[in-house]
Amino acid sequence: MTRDTSPRSLMRLGFPVKVLGAPGLPSHDSRRWQNQPHLSVSLAYLRDIFLYLESRSIRFYRLSGQLAPYLTHPELPAFHRQLDECATELAAVGDLARQQRLRLTLHPGFFVQLNSPEPMRLARSIAELESSAALLDGMGIGREGVIVVHVGGVHDDAAAGRARFVRGWEGLPAKVQQRVVLEHDDRRYSLSDALWIHRRTGVPVVFDSLHHRCLNPENIPAIDGLRLALSTWPADVRPKIHISSPRTEIRYLRRPDGVRMQAPLLNQHSDFLDPFPIIDLLSNALSLSLRSFDILLEAKAKDVALLRLRSQIERYAPALYPHIG
Repeated sequence: MTRDTSPRSLMRLGFPVKVLGAPGLPSHDSRRWQNQPHLSVSLAYLRDIFLYLESRSIRFYRLSGQLAPYLTHPELPAFHRQLDECATELAAVGDLARQQRLRLTLHPGFFVQLNSPEPMRLARSIAELESSAALLDGMGIGREGVIVVHVGGVHDDAAAGRARFVRGWEGLPAKVQQRVVLEHDDRRYSLSDALWIHRRTGVPVVFDSLHHRCLNPENIPAIDGLRLALSTWPADVRPKIHISSPRTEIRYLRRPDGVRMQAPLLNQHSDFLDPFPIIDLLSNALSLSLRSFDILLEAKAKDVALLRLRSQIERYAPALYPHIG
């Protein structure tokens, strides 16, 4: 069992999937099925990404959900044995991650919905989560290698949707349940909904700062929301949270009748991060002696945004800087 043995005040910064700070670092084999993409190619790409992360002292990374292309596609059985075919390579990549003290997590595609009322979609969701867990197992990643899911669709009744998620989660194998964590969203299911599900399943809750700003009907202060979410995690697994800033840039859309200007939506991620709300939230977490957690930064500039935020914290909050890993 993996235990959180790092300093209580340490908060590692991470980013998802795509690397922008160096050329030639694809996150996975994105070729179409006709070209025979394979997990072995993705793992070769991943080793190069890990070396880049090490050069930038980045210790937290969210893997692409498409590392093993078409792994669970029901109509493409030739792709179903990739985990077995790459057992040695998976173990080697996992060894490299441990050498670098690199935390790895996964976030499957939107089609994974444990609260779906459609039996076929539910079965596909369970199969996808089982394969994601098997991939992490093959890498030898401990329980901190979590798989993040959302509650799913409302389907005309949010309360019934929450209850269906509970039933869907109960249908997962125990070893998959141990990896699944739940993120609230910005339109359908709030932090309170996720906490309702936690009380019935024990599934840990991932706090998302922007989602909480967009959907917070109970007006829970952000620091209280963070505290509540952190309390749902087992003592031996370090929690993770998501932080992002709302997009403020104008977008120009090309349409048949010309180019139109579109104001940004508040639930869209910005290219870079506003450092000051982040500094306030993390400083409050430290002052309240909240437990140690990791931070996935969701910004369109990816690792470039992470490095910029790190330098801004060093400049504007030097007392906080030693605590962000």
